[in-house]
Amino acid sequence: MNEDALDELAGVLVSATRVAVLTGAGISAESGIPTFRGAQGLWKRFRAEELATPEAFDRDPRLVWEWYDWRRRLIAEAVPNEGHKTLAVWQKAFPSFSLITQNIDGLHGLAGSADPIELHGNIWKTRCPFEGTVRENREVPLSELPPRCPDCGRLLRPHVVWFGESLDSRILDEAFRRCSSCQVLFVVGTSAVVHPAAALPQAAAEAGAVIVEVNPEPTPLSRTADFCFREPSGRMLSRLDRRLEARRRSSARRTR
Repeated sequence: MNEDALDELAGVLVSATRVAVLTGAGISAESGIPTFRGAQGLWKRFRAEELATPEAFDRDPRLVWEWYDWRRRLIAEAVPNEGHKTLAVWQKAFPSFSLITQNIDGLHGLAGSADPIELHGNIWKTRCPFEGTVRENREVPLSELPPRCPDCGRLLRPHVVWFGESLDSRILDEAFRRCSSCQVLFVVGTSAVVHPAAALPQAAAEAGAVIVEVNPEPTPLSRTADFCFREPSGRMLSRLDRRLEARRRSSARRTR
């Protein structure tokens, strides 16, 4: 890691009041959560695009729910890592802090982050397509496949965004608002190529924000980001947090 860059970024953050973070699959991979494209066993015979669609659910809701039940069991074994925990600490450390995630695993909430903006939904929630009711359900394994709405008795669906579906416009608008008003935007563990989330760093940059990429691999964002850190997010964010705390303590001593 470039220690000079780490120090420079800590200097930027010590005076920042509006910080936003966009996270992707990379931060959860450090907790041992595989991506669905790495599915093994039974699910090798299917592509995600054949299961995570409204058409697949209409055709075979039990098959879709068996896949999600399998994914829920994998995710249930995972725990938040240092990256998740650091971001939960930052929510209290900055006057204005926004956490936006493309992940559906709920690990940010388990780490202590309150009300993250979940662009793609949450695998631990179900939704009644007929009533629109959203409920949390952490039952593992599910006792009923497919599960049914306790109110109307119709089939529930996972509260996630499927291929071919649009993101909730209210959630997406709020994400753009937060990115357009922040001073610093962290882009953590995401390739920043899937739209519309890929446009969030651009919106922040156009508004004058400092863009910080944290990703072991280069991405299209790397060419324009102000800072690029090529290491796992858990290690990098915790190191940056310690450096930031040291800066704050030093500043406090000078003002006494």
